[in-house]
Amino acid sequence: MPTYDYVCDDCEHTFELFQQMTDPVKRKCPRCGKLALRRLVGTGAGVLFRGSGFYQTDYRSDSYRKAADAEKKAAGDASGKKKDAASAATSNGEKKSTPKPDTKAAAGSS
Repeated sequence: MPTYDYVCDDCEHTFELFQQMTDPVKRKCPRCGKLALRRLVGTGAGVLFRGSGFYQTDYRSDSYRKAADAEKKAAGDASGKKKDAASAATSNGEKKSTPKPDTKAAAGSS
């Protein structure tokens, strides 16, 4: 429901009224009681777009989407090559191991 601005032409009382769009325009001033009330034309409320993807799906140009798809494919190919190299190394019997410190040698030297 929108908020409407009203002003009384007789007593110059201004106020906001929260009412439905289908409600009739108020004519009687709540302060002086005269039928000199008029509704002002406002600028309206700001529009908030919330949620993910609204901008990308509705306002991006075709050239931007094509460039983004090409960038995703290039990133996917690069990560795919790294995965292939790692899987080839493990299939050849090579194992990556990290050296562990020898705790017995360190404890015996003190």
